[in-house]
Amino acid sequence: MFTLLRPITVAALAVSLFNPATVHAWSRCRNQPGDPGYPTDADWSTLNATIGGRLLKVVPSAEACRELDCTEAQWESSVFRQAIPGSMNAYNWEQDYGPPSELCLHNGTTCAQGDVPLYAVNATAVQYIQAGIQFANAYNLRVAIKSSGHDYLGRSTARHSLLLWTAYLRNVTFANQYLIAGVDQGPVVTVGSGVPENIIYAMAKTQNKMVVGGIAATVSWAGGYIQGGGHSAISPIYGLGSDNVLQFRVVLANGSFVNVNSAENPDLFWAMRGGGAGSWGVIIDATFRTFPTFNITAHAVEILTATLDQTAKLMTTHAMHVGDWDAVRAGQYFFLGGSTFNSTLSVATIFKDLDTNASTAQMSPFLNDARALGAVVQNEITITALVNDAAEIPDDTSGFNTILSSRLIPNSVYLNAPSSVGDTYKQLLSEGVESILGHLVAGGQVAANANISSAVIPAWRSAKVHLVAAQDWNDSLPAEDVQALRKNFTARVQPVLSELAGGECSGSYSNEADVLEPNFQVTFYGPNYARLESIKAAYDPDDLFIVPTGVRSEFWDADGMCQVSPSP
Repeated sequence: MFTLLRPITVAALAVSLFNPATVHAWSRCRNQPGDPGYPTDADWSTLNATIGGRLLKVVPSAEACRELDCTEAQWESSVFRQAIPGSMNAYNWEQDYGPPSELCLHNGTTCAQGDVPLYAVNATAVQYIQAGIQFANAYNLRVAIKSSGHDYLGRSTARHSLLLWTAYLRNVTFANQYLIAGVDQGPVVTVGSGVPENIIYAMAKTQNKMVVGGIAATVSWAGGYIQGGGHSAISPIYGLGSDNVLQFRVVLANGSFVNVNSAENPDLFWAMRGGGAGSWGVIIDATFRTFPTFNITAHAVEILTATLDQTAKLMTTHAMHVGDWDAVRAGQYFFLGGSTFNSTLSVATIFKDLDTNASTAQMSPFLNDARALGAVVQNEITITALVNDAAEIPDDTSGFNTILSSRLIPNSVYLNAPSSVGDTYKQLLSEGVESILGHLVAGGQVAANANISSAVIPAWRSAKVHLVAAQDWNDSLPAEDVQALRKNFTARVQPVLSELAGGECSGSYSNEADVLEPNFQVTFYGPNYARLESIKAAYDPDDLFIVPTGVRSEFWDADGMCQVSPSP
């Protein structure tokens, strides 16, 4: 284990759990360093002894890399950063941009703690999480839950918090049958909440199985991914990730360890499938359906445009052809990098059980129409492989600054108003947005699964595309300018995407979205929010698990430290 994890030295201390008689008086602000109720060094040492020396002093990733003398390749490696408890892949979420600001920047000369937790429980077993939760309740501490740090809304980190770090909960067990309330659910895999997707795909291959997951190396499949709903290139075939989870095992806010499925704690099972990451408890593991593996052909192509109007026409043309692939339930990722001048559209499409010729034929009508616009079609390739191999990415790029804004675009837009898609791209590029990511991961089985009772926002069931605008910046930008950029990005982009998706009642995928979304209760949760609030109050009445844009977070300040208004 890295020296940066620095286990706290302990004297000969009792290894019993904390006596409830020592609980400090609760207030509507969490304790932080300097408060009378904040744990003393002796208190932290007692916790460390209780969990067998697994309490870690956490530092920002830039400080960790300074201590480790990281290479640039290591700094940008999600796999490497996953072993650093304070690291976030988008490391702007480690910073407090103020005012006053507390920053710890890559290759910087100073380092402040910012929004990075102070301590972490290296939770390699259930009892260590329970001990951490009991300690947090006893001393009224802010809590954060993190596995990999693949998080675009800063929910896996928190200022002055105790981190419950699940990165090493890595059990994986396959079974050909699985009973819930005496009913066999068929072939499954049970996955610890620290297992990254690339490991799952490789292990599933050895069983001739595949699972519904994303295309990223270090997404923790049984963590925030599934609680947000979880989209996949094979979602049009098999549904969302949350449509295929059968059970969670969870440590709740009161420290109890429970099964959560359709028969046990069914209301919480409903909430944890789409009701938002980080709000419900600490997932130990989750059990998912598996499917027989299969071959795919991946078709990739680049399309170049020379003017803004040509780009808008290209995206209108693409919108007109999105329905071409319904019959084969293809998944597709299409990324536009551009400006008010030239742009490049990169399109990668996944076809199940089609060979190269059939896949190329599926794409030809769109590409021919793109050429008719005068766009340049280049670098067209196809690769046929086992789906596990195609999805198993060895690493992700990390260590950058980015924020997102997104909407789920209804299928009706593509059927009835494809030109509005081109107009939206034109407007976003005119607003200075340089990166727009499209995900054809809805329709098909996602729509067919509308009868599943879960907290997945209904907008998923009528959507065709998950559309994301991204804003990056480099570390030379002053903190006050970063704050202005973030606010301006929301003000400029959110209304444009919202209008395309249907206005005030439009929906968004809460895992890839804007943390400053002005009406997140509607946009992320839709008509499910009132029920989610009720379930949250039942299982976490003191709001131990509060995350930005999570259920009941509107009653707390931006840091989740102080309640700002009474909750129901």
